[in-house]
Amino acid sequence: MTKNTWGIGIDLGGTKIEVAGVDSTGSILKRIRRDTDIAGGPDSVEADIITAVQEIMKSSDSRPGGIGVGMAGQIDPATGRVIFAPNLDWHNVPLQDVLSRKLVLPAVVTNDVRAAAWGEWMYGAGRGYNDIVCVFVGTGIGGGIVSGGEMLSGCSNTAGEIGHMTIDINGPACHCPNHGCLESLAGGWAIARDAQDAVARDPVAGAAMIRLAGGDAKNITAKIVSAAVHQGDALASKIFDGAADALVAGSVSLVNAFNPCMLILGGGVVEGMPELVGIVERGVHGRALGAASLNLKVVLSGLHNDAGVIGAAAYAMHLLSRKGDKGCA
Repeated sequence: MTKNTWGIGIDLGGTKIEVAGVDSTGSILKRIRRDTDIAGGPDSVEADIITAVQEIMKSSDSRPGGIGVGMAGQIDPATGRVIFAPNLDWHNVPLQDVLSRKLVLPAVVTNDVRAAAWGEWMYGAGRGYNDIVCVFVGTGIGGGIVSGGEMLSGCSNTAGEIGHMTIDINGPACHCPNHGCLESLAGGWAIARDAQDAVARDPVAGAAMIRLAGGDAKNITAKIVSAAVHQGDALASKIFDGAADALVAGSVSLVNAFNPCMLILGGGVVEGMPELVGIVERGVHGRALGAASLNLKVVLSGLHNDAGVIGAAAYAMHLLSRKGDKGCA
């Protein structure tokens, strides 16, 4: 491989770091996963990333064209500085500069969900479309919007925070300053919250979820709710239906606002409950504006759990090629 035929993508999360070599077709050449050492702070995490990148590079006879990092948080588009990363508790960390200097490679740092959306657009379910909306439902909810063949970034690089659309003005408090956000109704943490509250009110009805949680209702997660739904549990199904209704409402608003050709659903909650795709499809076609949903397709993520790492590498290579390999934000 030549230098410009592959790059390195990094999906940096609160629990794991995934580093992968990705070629120009979006295929993963080699990958490394490590636990995220949050307690060790930025220095420890940066060291683990550098070691993993070096190991990936040893597996090839050519150097990569660049490095892309996708992570949750607010990123300065001009410098790649991590202004704030809530799941890592990072503030003003010059991650892009550190990686570029220490690895002697151009680097790009961007929001993790936007990177995943880029991966879906370039190599996944959205390939070949110029108007798509990606909705990733995991612990939280984020997304990416491609309109007219351009990924939207917004005035201050925060476009795609669709999890914080207001769905219910009288709804529950979100982790942001708002109430009734899509994330606070349909995100993984919200599903877990609702299940734990429901089980506390009625332990008998919640017996199946308590059993799946090892006997402790405080350990109930969205994954456990999903497992209980698939076992036919009535209480879990009621909780799931509430989250699905909120996701439909949010999707209708997105379709009406952006008129995409394709709505792509992904993330851990959707992967665990793939029937959400059909529910959202039926809901959107029944409730969105007819003209906005006329040609709409609602599909499952094509890259699944690899969207983040593939997208980070692809996004970096795209920006670096535009800037003549001089590094970019």
